Amino acid sequence: MAVLGVLVGLAVLAAFAALHWYAWRRLVRDTTAGPGRARRAGTVVFVAGPLLVLAALVAGRAGAPFPLQRVVAWPGYLWLALSLYLLLALLVGELVRPLLGWWVARRRSGAEAAHSVEGDLGERAPSVEAAPAEPGSVESVESTPAATPPSPSSPPTPSRRLFVSRIVGGGVAAAAVGTVGYGAYGVLRGPRVKRVTVPLAKLPRGAHGFRIAVVSDVHLGPILGRGFTQRVVDTVNATQPDLIAVVGDLVDGSVEDLGPAAAPLAGLRSRHGAYFVTGNHEYFSGAEQWVDHVRELGLHPLRNARTELPGFDLAGVDDVAGEDEGAGPDFAKALGDRDRSRASVLLAHQPVVIHDAVEHGVDLQLSGHTHGGQLWPGNLVADLANPTLAGLERYGDTQLYVSRGAGAWGPPVRVGAPSDITVVELASRQA
Repeated sequence: MAVLGVLVGLAVLAAFAALHWYAWRRLVRDTTAGPGRARRAGTVVFVAGPLLVLAALVAGRAGAPFPLQRVVAWPGYLWLALSLYLLLALLVGELVRPLLGWWVARRRSGAEAAHSVEGDLGERAPSVEAAPAEPGSVESVESTPAATPPSPSSPPTPSRRLFVSRIVGGGVAAAAVGTVGYGAYGVLRGPRVKRVTVPLAKLPRGAHGFRIAVVSDVHLGPILGRGFTQRVVDTVNATQPDLIAVVGDLVDGSVEDLGPAAAPLAGLRSRHGAYFVTGNHEYFSGAEQWVDHVRELGLHPLRNARTELPGFDLAGVDDVAGEDEGAGPDFAKALGDRDRSRASVLLAHQPVVIHDAVEHGVDLQLSGHTHGGQLWPGNLVADLANPTLAGLERYGDTQLYVSRGAGAWGPPVRVGAPSDITVVELASRQA
């Protein structure tokens, strides 16, 4: 099994290197006339970029000093996103390249034909002979045509191949940089509020309009820190929710490193408090320590437990990643002996547990984990791995709502999957 893992890792590294070689060839070698500063600078970029990606990935896993993680995370993860969109844009460029080459060849052949016609007309123009000298006049010296002064040398026209490569390469670079830049801006400005109304058959009239602010996948770490947490808290509090549900993947790192970044969570305000369940990334970061820490910040961890609120039961289960530590979801403990005539809302990080929720008579499950795919076309893969990618869907008598999340994992970039904090408003059919 270990040998297989090593072989898979080597295959991934080989593919990663091959893709960067292809991008270097198209964007650096093919766009430069020969060895020189431009080619050397481009080569340095395409060597340093993947090395920074590896450094960013390894630093977190190896427990490198947190300041070092922050130094390599920004350029490493941004290059990871940029390399993805450079590759996608280059594939589109391969389709455009022959069409552009044909257009350039046609334009140049037309220009050469026009120049040839002008030359022929110049050669056929009649020459004017000098008139004979009149008697008694000083014999004129036979004049000769004055030599045409040499025209200043113009820069050589690049070859058609080089010209096309530069046009395509420039377009590819502009598209990739623009996409990543806009996607990073969307993350760093903070999540936007999304509102969803969910009718529950068992919800009493007195609980009609109850609002739950769903916060998932904040991913505090080397990139998103205390300032980002404060933006999330301010956004949540501005919605004036009745309850706040933090449904996992709050952090990517230890309490020691990220405790100050999480501190603004103590400022969360709602009528019925803030609740927390673990996500898979908590189990990479010390779940037990984080559960204790968020409790100190005023959040209420629901670890395979439930609490009765006016109008419905609120339950929470540990993430399935906790099974490796003997602490996975326990639906029987959280929901087994409850009164099923009451409405129930379940907090569970991953949507994949929806079938257990259906079996235990849950009315609404609130989840995150998917990020909505985060980086298009990653949504195609995430959609295959999860029952619901984002939004509200029904499974029998149970409804599942999946948030795209407030932050981002890895690259602080989102494309086609904007971040959100969702306010879920419960509606009673008796109202």
